[in-house]
Amino acid sequence: MTVDAARVRRDPVAVEVPASSANLGPGFDSIALALGLYDRCEAVALPDRRALVVRVSGQGAGQVPLDGTHLVVRALRAGLERAGTPRPGLELTCTNVVPHGRGLGSSATAVVTGLMLARAMVSVPGTAGSGASEVPGDSAAPGERGAPDGPLDDATLLDLATELEGHPDNVSASLLGGMTVSWVDALTGRAGSTALRVHPDIHPVVCVPACELATSKARAMLPDSVPHSDAAFTAGRAALLVQAMSRRPDLLFPATEDRLHQAYRAPAMPGTLELVRRLRSEGIAAVVSGAGPTVLALVVGGSPLERVTRCVEHEWAVTQLPVDTQGARVVAVGN
Repeated sequence: MTVDAARVRRDPVAVEVPASSANLGPGFDSIALALGLYDRCEAVALPDRRALVVRVSGQGAGQVPLDGTHLVVRALRAGLERAGTPRPGLELTCTNVVPHGRGLGSSATAVVTGLMLARAMVSVPGTAGSGASEVPGDSAAPGERGAPDGPLDDATLLDLATELEGHPDNVSASLLGGMTVSWVDALTGRAGSTALRVHPDIHPVVCVPACELATSKARAMLPDSVPHSDAAFTAGRAALLVQAMSRRPDLLFPATEDRLHQAYRAPAMPGTLELVRRLRSEGIAAVVSGAGPTVLALVVGGSPLERVTRCVEHEWAVTQLPVDTQGARVVAVGN
């Protein structure tokens, strides 16, 4: 794609991107769920390529950088570079709702936000408009959702997002919506993902503590190797999880059992693992959300919020969230 073929629009664009919960127990670094909690960002290209204005409200305000190291800015610029456009100045207004450092995919949300803004800002003659559509049928892969042809299709966005984030799980869910199963091809190094519709009887409830936990700290607690029996156990549960989440919610409790990562992280977040234990003792399929310390409860049937709240002490913020089925999308500016 040449500079002449792809240009940057000068009118403002806006996107919304959902939060995500990775792993869901046994699906370590491969399975994630998009949740109905959204960061929003508006962007406009400025004629002076040196200009950069970043405004942040909500989560992370006063903490995240407001310069070129801001993750949305980095991702947006990476997307425009891949599209072959001239580099413009940028004005960003970010309204963050996804909590930072809680295991709900805030960094993946930022990465996908920047890339979706780049998609919306690129004008390519003879191609369809931008935006992501709802996942059709039982499954969908990047590029099969009616995403625009051109330099920033879903496959390209997934690759770029994985490069920036380091793993495809959270970024896949935020990009595609639904529950995603992701991988990186061993030969090409390219990321792939397939999205599944979640059974309507499954209701996610998140329990968010006041404290943060850096993903790098949680990941550093994992051993370099695990017993073969634990690996085999978790592989079987991960396969079962796909069936449970999409077709057989009655299998959700055994399908969310894990022996690869949660117990190893207990010293960094004992309250999280204790809440998981309490919820599971009540028959609720509860797991550590991503690297923690948030707990994700996948409740089948009625009164999900009430059932979870009975097990939770006052220091946790408990919220029932819908499964997001659309993924990242371009929205009207100003709404």
